[in-house]
Amino acid sequence: MRYEWVERNPIKLVRQSAKRERTPDALELTEIQLLLSKLDVRERTLVLLDAATGLRVSELLALRWEDVDFDNLELRVTRSIWHQVVGECKTEASAKPVPLDSYMAEDLLRWRRVSPYPMNSDWVFASPTMHGKQPYWPDNLMKRYIRPVARANGIFKNVGWHTFRHTFGTLLKANGEDVKTVQELLRHANSRITLDVYVQAVNATKRDAQSKVVRMMVPAVGQMGKDEYPKVSA
Repeated sequence: MRYEWVERNPIKLVRQSAKRERTPDALELTEIQLLLSKLDVRERTLVLLDAATGLRVSELLALRWEDVDFDNLELRVTRSIWHQVVGECKTEASAKPVPLDSYMAEDLLRWRRVSPYPMNSDWVFASPTMHGKQPYWPDNLMKRYIRPVARANGIFKNVGWHTFRHTFGTLLKANGEDVKTVQELLRHANSRITLDVYVQAVNATKRDAQSKVVRMMVPAVGQMGKDEYPKVSA
């Protein structure tokens, strides 16, 4: 920089510590409901899945249809993708199965029926531009489709993919879920040893916690009796 060999200093982009420079925004319940009601089916499915599972966007777009277990209502998170390079999950905890609410499973099935790439080996969110060989680029989806819809409907927060993960954690906390359940749903690697040793969050507990968030986001589902839930069949 001093000798003017380069025009910009790349070191400025390096985070000096693990601490975030700013806390990610979380959407209010009314904001996430409004956004979901205005998005088209592809983006709505993406946002609901992200905001009700807390998946990192690299994990979300790395899902193939074979990773969706409709019978056991689980997502198998086995890989991540960044800049179209497939790799391993961020941590060992990240690779644990993620519970799938029955409404979200039906939502995924609706998307699968209209997706041009519905085969088991296809990406869940495959890009037609790349003839299904790659998933969508996350920045394109956010900048061209999701963020403009948010702003057009009066949501001026800094909406990004991590916003939905942060919103999920915030709503879980607002529901009074125990720390262990929240930790396992968000698949954080680190936790207090006492919680790891003495507290177990079983799958049923995690799915119930997740379902409360789904029914907050989609009020009509919360008004149904269990017998009225959509039948899930692949």
